[in-house]
Parts: sequence; structure tokens; C-alpha cells
Amino acid sequence: MRQTHAKSLTWFTVIGIIAAAVHYVIAVGLEWSQLLPPTQANIIGFLSAFPVSYFGHSKLSFSSQSATHKQALPRFLAIAVAGFIANQSLVIGTLRFTQMPFWLVLGFVMVIIAVSTYLLSRYWAFKGVL
Repeated sequence: MRQTHAKSLTWFTVIGIIAAAVHYVIAVGLEWSQLLPPTQANIIGFLSAFPVSYFGHSKLSFSSQSATHKQALPRFLAIAVAGFIANQSLVIGTLRFTQMPFWLVLGFVMVIIAVSTYLLSRYWAFKGVL
């Protein structure tokens, strides 16, 4: 049975919120406790959230897509890394040129990146070979 676009989007949102919460809480917690500077804390947050994101999306958000794990994992990793590079660039630029706190900057940036991640995941990462 084919998964509807609405169901896929709903699961993507739920999994995305969970993965984003993992990323956000770890990154902000590490920065707030002064264990790491914001840019390093952001990397640890991303690495912690990646497995949550991939397995949640592969099992729930895009379960009806035809890509195998061997196809989907490298594609999704490429999307996640590109998204993280955009995330890190936006965080660094915003922190450098504004007085906004890290927790606010990271929250805004994560929402912006989520839209492109959904589109690329749905139409490329988890889509099988035609």
C-alpha cells in the first residue's frame, strides 16, 4: 500500500521534531554548560541526531518508497551533511554578525534546513532506482 504524501509529511514532521530535539538539547546543553563552543557543540548535536533521523525516516516517513538501505543511507547522509554545512554556515554567520544568542539562532536555522531536507529525502534519498 502506497503511503500518502500527507502521512509521509506527518511522519517526517514527528521524526524531524524528535531528531531536532536531540540535536538542539545536546548542542545547547554542551554550549550552555561551557563544555564546548557553539560550533563544536553543534557538530556533536548533529552527530547524535543523525541516527534518530535516518532510521525514523526510513522506517516511518518514507517506508513506502522503494529505495534499499544500501541506496538510501548514502543519499540521506549526503543530504544531512549538506544540510549541516548550511546549518553550520548560517549559525556561524549569524553569531558573528549579530548579538543573537546561540539557542535562538540554532532554532531558527534548524527550521529553515528542515524544508529542504524533506524535499530531497522524499524525491531522492528514499526513492528507488527508476
